[in-house]
Amino acid sequence: MSLPERSELSYERLRVLNAEIEDVGELVAATDRMISLHEWSGVVDGTLTTLATIHYNLFLGSLLHLDPGHSVDSTLFTRLQRYGTVLITELGYGNNVAELETTAAHQPDTDTFVLHTPSAAAQKFMPNTGSAGGGKSGLVAARLIVHGQDCGVFLFLVPLRDEKGPLPGIRIRPLSETPGSAVDHAITSFDQVVLERAALLTGDHARLTAEGAFHSTVNSRRRRFLRSIQRVTAGKLCLSAAALGGARASLTIAVRYAHRRHTFAPASRTGAPVFTYRCHQTRLLGAMAHAYAATFLLREATRRCVAANDTDSAATEVLVAATKGWITWQARDIVSECRERCGAQGLLSVNRIVDLLTPIEGAITAEGDNLVIWSKAAADMLIGRGYSPPAPPAARTGPLTDCALLLDLLVRHELYCLQHARDRLAQPSTDSMDRWNHAVNPALDLVDAHATRRAAQAFLVSAGRVNDSATRSALEQLFRLFALQRLAPHAAVLLAGGHLTPEDVRGLAPAVDRVSAALAPHALALVDAFAVPDDMLQAPIATDHYDDLYDDPAGPWQPATTA
Repeated sequence: MSLPERSELSYERLRVLNAEIEDVGELVAATDRMISLHEWSGVVDGTLTTLATIHYNLFLGSLLHLDPGHSVDSTLFTRLQRYGTVLITELGYGNNVAELETTAAHQPDTDTFVLHTPSAAAQKFMPNTGSAGGGKSGLVAARLIVHGQDCGVFLFLVPLRDEKGPLPGIRIRPLSETPGSAVDHAITSFDQVVLERAALLTGDHARLTAEGAFHSTVNSRRRRFLRSIQRVTAGKLCLSAAALGGARASLTIAVRYAHRRHTFAPASRTGAPVFTYRCHQTRLLGAMAHAYAATFLLREATRRCVAANDTDSAATEVLVAATKGWITWQARDIVSECRERCGAQGLLSVNRIVDLLTPIEGAITAEGDNLVIWSKAAADMLIGRGYSPPAPPAARTGPLTDCALLLDLLVRHELYCLQHARDRLAQPSTDSMDRWNHAVNPALDLVDAHATRRAAQAFLVSAGRVNDSATRSALEQLFRLFALQRLAPHAAVLLAGGHLTPEDVRGLAPAVDRVSAALAPHALALVDAFAVPDDMLQAPIATDHYDDLYDDPAGPWQPATTA
């Protein structure tokens, strides 16, 4: 299919999906259900997932939250008679959206607003405002100007285009193709577009009278903007879920193929499945262990996000930011490993894996570039905002197969990262930027260590809830592999701190091999537990007799037919 055809297909899939949702408003309000939706759509179609997260989470979620009086008829969007998108990021500002330039000036004589793009840098960068999908409206982030006073950035509901094209005063120019994605990204600007009074969405924290008197319960303009885009927090988990769904699907394909693909084997005339080689096992099983850990971390972060209130919002923000970066980066590593382990077959779109990678790249950047949101989380953690360090574990000795010992070592590594980052922050410096640059990389290591430790804890708790002893044993082995692989790069620091012995360090690699050997017989069961239906997976190499796909009915090996 051509790019426009693929784009239209994804919009049509969204309409099919929307028709099956009993109550769209209820879905949008339920963070856990939204996350589940993304986990499964991420397996099917990356473009569909992008459209869903924009329409349901960012657009409808923000609209329903910021319009508590229901002054806007949302049924156009819940029934998908019009598609909703969001226009926040500007070409010149990236993540620094609090400083964006687009203005919406209040006109007290008509009680309307004039939406305008004042410079090239203020063009809205890459919202899906292209021609696919039919009529669209957008939530546009713009600086509210009242009597010449800047009141901060708010969202405005703006009709963008109908079936004939962009509406008057709105310029929409398509961007170049994003390989692996069919989202109709565009660059969008506004030329003195007049908006009705109802276009301004202030929620319950601000009010503008018809005469032009602005009132807000939030003094900081930056905090007003953050209140307007609070759906970004749930969006981080939605994107994490979509990336993780793609990673689990890739593992299912790669592990099944590794059991079907035969290769040379010593002293064998028929060869052996490639999975019998330990080098293949440790890589795929290690990726699987990380997928399980990421899944348990996502479940934990989802529970915290659903239960969050104002008193623990800072802790939720730190956990969600750490989770989003950790899961999406892990998902990319998992899918890349699976692609490579499948050889040339992994490069073919028909086998799905290579096409599951690009949406993950998008998730790494969307809802806050991973490095940026980790940097913010790191700064919060260093000053104790939303973060309480784990208690130092009691001295413990034992074999590297001891799950409790492995978790203790992950805790000790996190505490080391915290102290190292604080020591670097305390170094004398000439200015604030120089001081932060001393600490930023160790602080990012702290975020990674924190996410790893939280994932490990969630892993062990989940495994402990399993009643069946054989299943629990397999999960504990998978945990050991995850912890050993996460600890190996930090063995020198742990040795220097007296938490590992030289013999422990030398034993890390052999321990990984032993655990992999014990897990190898369970590999197919462990990916089957992801429960990805074959009719969703649709990857030939994940099925028996996948080579039938390439059979040629006219090939010279076919039986001769008589004339």
